[in-house]
Amino acid sequence: MSRPGTRLDAKKVNSELFTLTYGALVSQLMRDYENVEDVNKQLERMGYNIGVRLIEDFLAKTGSGRCYDFRDTAEKIQVGMTGFRLYLGVTPTITNWSSAGDEFSLQFESNPLTEFVELPDHCLGLKYCNILTGVLRGALEMVQMDVTSVFVQDILKGDSCTELRIKFIKRLEDAIPAGED
Repeated sequence: MSRPGTRLDAKKVNSELFTLTYGALVSQLMRDYENVEDVNKQLERMGYNIGVRLIEDFLAKTGSGRCYDFRDTAEKIQVGMTGFRLYLGVTPTITNWSSAGDEFSLQFESNPLTEFVELPDHCLGLKYCNILTGVLRGALEMVQMDVTSVFVQDILKGDSCTELRIKFIKRLEDAIPAGED
């Protein structure tokens, strides 16, 4: 039974539970793999698998139509009730577009995944939020975009913000599996 006048913000509780659960996952990976680079690869791989599945939910919830170019894709990742705001409750800023228009950065003033985190000295090479690079790569691959995604700044490493760099590689063609017409 709850006390009268005491109200919990369900979104805040869910966010904190997710953050703590993610921290436990990373901690367990560190114990299992004992090598920071292997943990980084595993986080990216897990994120990729999440992104492959998450895109369907994203498209169903937002009713987003087809992206016509990479700039349109960046806007859908960033703005309004889409992308990061929908799933993490943050809205990154799009910055540092390349002159060719094939690369941009997402900057986060705050990152809910790092809210209760301090990296120990032996984990300085850990890309704690590397799951996000995989999520982006997996989701964009499902909408026929081959991209790379890397962290270039990280608040956990003493930088002023977290910056994720996304580079468009090529548009993927719909392919019919071999032997099927």
